[in-house]
Amino acid sequence: MARSKARIYTCIALTLVSAIGIIILCTAFAKQNCTEGVFRSAAVAADSEICSKIGRDILQRGGSAVDGAIAALLCTSVINPQSMGIGGGSIFTVMDSSGKDTSSPCYEIPHRHPNVKVTEGGEIKTFMSCTFVYFKGKVKIINSRETVPQEFNPDLLSGCPHTFQMMTGSQWIGVPGEIRGYEQAHRLFGKLPWASLFHPTIKLAREGFPVPQVLGRFIPLINTDETLPVRQLFLDKNGNLLKVGDTVKFEKLADTLEIIANQGADAFYTGKVAEDLIRDIKEAGGTLSMKDLELFKVTVTDAWTIPLGEYQMHFPPPPSGGAILSFILNIMKEYPLNSASLMGKQKTLTYQRYIEACKFSNGLRKYIRDPHFNSEPRALKFTEQQFADHFRAMISSNETHDAQYYNIAPYLDTMGTTHVSVIAEDGTAVSVTSTINHMFGSRVFSPKTGVILNNELADFCGKADHIVAGEQPPSSMSPVVLQSKYKTLVIGGSGGSMITTGMALTLMNHLWFGKSLEEAIAAPVVFVDSKNALKFEPDFDKAVVEDLKNFGHTVEDQKYFYNVVNAVEKDIGCIQAVSDSRKMGKAAGY
Repeated sequence: MARSKARIYTCIALTLVSAIGIIILCTAFAKQNCTEGVFRSAAVAADSEICSKIGRDILQRGGSAVDGAIAALLCTSVINPQSMGIGGGSIFTVMDSSGKDTSSPCYEIPHRHPNVKVTEGGEIKTFMSCTFVYFKGKVKIINSRETVPQEFNPDLLSGCPHTFQMMTGSQWIGVPGEIRGYEQAHRLFGKLPWASLFHPTIKLAREGFPVPQVLGRFIPLINTDETLPVRQLFLDKNGNLLKVGDTVKFEKLADTLEIIANQGADAFYTGKVAEDLIRDIKEAGGTLSMKDLELFKVTVTDAWTIPLGEYQMHFPPPPSGGAILSFILNIMKEYPLNSASLMGKQKTLTYQRYIEACKFSNGLRKYIRDPHFNSEPRALKFTEQQFADHFRAMISSNETHDAQYYNIAPYLDTMGTTHVSVIAEDGTAVSVTSTINHMFGSRVFSPKTGVILNNELADFCGKADHIVAGEQPPSSMSPVVLQSKYKTLVIGGSGGSMITTGMALTLMNHLWFGKSLEEAIAAPVVFVDSKNALKFEPDFDKAVVEDLKNFGHTVEDQKYFYNVVNAVEKDIGCIQAVSDSRKMGKAAGY
């Protein structure tokens, strides 16, 4: 009997060893057959090669996907300071490969405001004097988007312009959440010491580097008297604005980052950095207070999810724009789309349907609000297939309609932001979008801290009749992770209102039209603006443009296209990473 049991255990052990061996051999074989230029272990796609490499280096040192993303974002804050920085906010989508709920047993309830209720998907538990929420599901959203300060101009929204323009001034500054977001993400998913994530950027900022082409393109925008403090960052010793290739340094910001690295996030929210920051904002006429910084809390929730072919697409709930993106894709996926959809007259029909879906989505944007302060439950319906089918039935194959047909209310298009996509060796994936909103944010600069402040409250313009202290403004940011049985696709975009266009068309090109990830991102786009006018990127098919004009669409010129998509895809053992060439980015991996 004992011998029989021993034989059974031996057989089981041999079977397990054989199975593990087969898995290892298959994985090794798959990795050996990765095409040239494809990574085998991990990758980072940021806006610039230098920041992608900094994120990659963190991964190679044993850092988590979140560690790599934070390091790449910190780098971007000096390489592309016009787009994001620690004076802004961000949204993380994190897929933990372990399958565990989180790396921490619980999250503290995010009381941003006395009226805040526990988020959906959470189970309330009380332990002694502390209340916690246990979140279910392995894809988490870490939301540190800026909030309305406790004191603000009650007539703020009456100052919104009717057409897009850079909205500068201290009245538009929201409470920055960037550093608190990093802190929470690192606390839940980080591996390396907090300070080590800051060191590469501190070195860059202190020693200086040549002005990149993208930053050099936007420096002339700040050549006005009202932005005098921020101009000081970009002047040479003769008082002239820096040009591409000139050396730029951010020494005061380096000091601030070093303090945060050594003392933790509290230094930014309750310490001397906070005091200096608030003092500079007050001198610029702003209303932010130490209390605002002290009260800022990050929210952690489960991702919203829709099926998309073989994938499950995970994205943030409002106030992010993920529900709008899912609505467009739910409409389009019910058409018979394939590579032939971009051939001949079929190409015109495909874009006609897509454009009409975008026009209907513009009519829904006014319902994307902070759920903690708005009882409107409609945004969740935007993710339902039946809801999308209703609007798909209203799409014509050869004509368009006036604004009333799409229920559009006037709102302002936006621009700006940055995005980082990461897949680590263990399969953990991070998609994170960060912003200070418009180019150089509010253009209010804190000389004592080196921080450029956001103008995030401008995102309420045309989308809200009133605002509440603690409320987060609506956003187009949609950091997404798609997961199938064998594949993971981490993707996100920057460019304000163009984020949805860039991401939707990239996903359609790649998942349905048969384009490679690089081809899908590089393909020219059509942007449907807030007034439902069509704006075509250079090199867009001219025959399709003419056909669409004949259908009655309004076509307008667009000087600059800010749609930028950065993505990382893992297919079995091979990883492809692409940073959009529109922002001259380049991914890095190993």
